[in-house]
Amino acid sequence: MTEINSGTAAPAATPSHAASHAVRSGRVGRAGSWILRALRLELGIYAAIGRAIARRPAVPAGASGFRYDSPVRTILIVFIVLSAVEIPIIDLIVHPWPAVRIGLLILGIWGLTWMIGLLCAYLMRPHTVGPHGIRVREGLEIDIDLPWDDIAAVARSTRTDEPKSPRIDGPDDARVLSLRMQDATNVEITLEGPTTVRLPELAPRGGAHAVSTVRLWVDDLEGFLHAVRHHIP
Repeated sequence: MTEINSGTAAPAATPSHAASHAVRSGRVGRAGSWILRALRLELGIYAAIGRAIARRPAVPAGASGFRYDSPVRTILIVFIVLSAVEIPIIDLIVHPWPAVRIGLLILGIWGLTWMIGLLCAYLMRPHTVGPHGIRVREGLEIDIDLPWDDIAAVARSTRTDEPKSPRIDGPDDARVLSLRMQDATNVEITLEGPTTVRLPELAPRGGAHAVSTVRLWVDDLEGFLHAVRHHIP
């Protein structure tokens, strides 16, 4: 006796359905990455403020720290002062409306805290030169470890690039990472070969990139090069 299956077969997935699912998955993944990054930034703000209060910059044992914030320090301080003055002024204006007043007060204090934390991050997370290599930093997120075995040369090289120039530039076999302050760099680190570095944000701006050169800004250029010469004659 032949068995007859009266059930209805599930329709096969079409290419359009698969593509739609991939797009939705990509959006969910990007949203998740954005949320995690925002959380890390928020925690980084308070960690930087804590380090500043404790006067404990993130400098490994045996290493020397070198600041890089001078091109933006004055701008940040001006914004912090203006924000601090703005909070009581706005509070006075919206005083008759408690709901609006409380919301704007919270927003103003949060924004002021963020700017103070960003300044503290610049101060407490300097570039470092130590026994194990150079750590290149910028603000809250970027922290690139370059061991001495990966470094071929470190040289003075003052450059000013066009505004909004990409961080990663150059041909595929000689990519350059430029961590500019006000569009300028003054140190060039040549690597022994393409070395993978990881940047915040999603590709193509962020993610993993193989670079052969790293350019950065250092306030105390002579001190930085002097520290490097202890490890690279």
